[in-house]
Amino acid sequence: MKEQTIKKPSNMKLYLTVILILILLVASAKKTDASFSQLMKGLPETGKLFQEMFPPDWSYFPRIFSPMAETIRMAIIGTTLGAIASIPLALLSARNICKSKILLSISRVVLNLIRTVPDLLFAAIFVAAFGLGPLAGIFALSFFSLGLVAKLLYESIEGIDEGPMEAITACGGNTLQIIDFSVIPQILPQFISYVLYTFEINVRAAAVLGLVGAGGIGLQLDSTLGLFKYNQTCTIIIATLIMVVIIDNISIKIRENLL
Repeated sequence: MKEQTIKKPSNMKLYLTVILILILLVASAKKTDASFSQLMKGLPETGKLFQEMFPPDWSYFPRIFSPMAETIRMAIIGTTLGAIASIPLALLSARNICKSKILLSISRVVLNLIRTVPDLLFAAIFVAAFGLGPLAGIFALSFFSLGLVAKLLYESIEGIDEGPMEAITACGGNTLQIIDFSVIPQILPQFISYVLYTFEINVRAAAVLGLVGAGGIGLQLDSTLGLFKYNQTCTIIIATLIMVVIIDNISIKIRENLL
């Protein structure tokens, strides 16, 4: 057997890469006026803002429950709709399932377009289309979930053991039978994990989408910031943090029990 040697990058290439990154960093900082002096100038105002946020207005806490529940409902519906829609798109994007190069290319282009648009932009578009409220947020989270889950799912499908697929094909099985008896059993645990992971992200995202009018706790957050009631803003932030921690722990427990 021939010994395999790992080829190390030359020092010159390493130095050039580091220099290029530093040049890009400095140029970006200059173009965006990001500097240490600007940071130091903003620190006193940041300190004043934190002083106004504490102590939190705990009397405002009961008014958060309803929009917080709306945020969770938005995340649940958005994640569910996006996960369901991701399944056919993921199958059409997997090379070992979709044999048509045209369909494969179209599905990959559609998926890339969806993933290019950030959730806040989706929310702004749907707010313009449907008006203020949770419906715009649900659609925004659905499209975000579709892009994320479909991407992760089709990569998992392409990495499955193709032995069972070949056996079913040899027995005369069609594509639906291959998906049913070979693909689904192998990727189902990953799919559940991806959906739970996306739900965790969507809970956080739903809390922010209200800043553009897409419903949820974000509307309350935007209102308190606009009225300079920073102690109420702090209450919302603490409540959101508690909600996210609880949901993360529940998600971890579900994954441990199911996977």
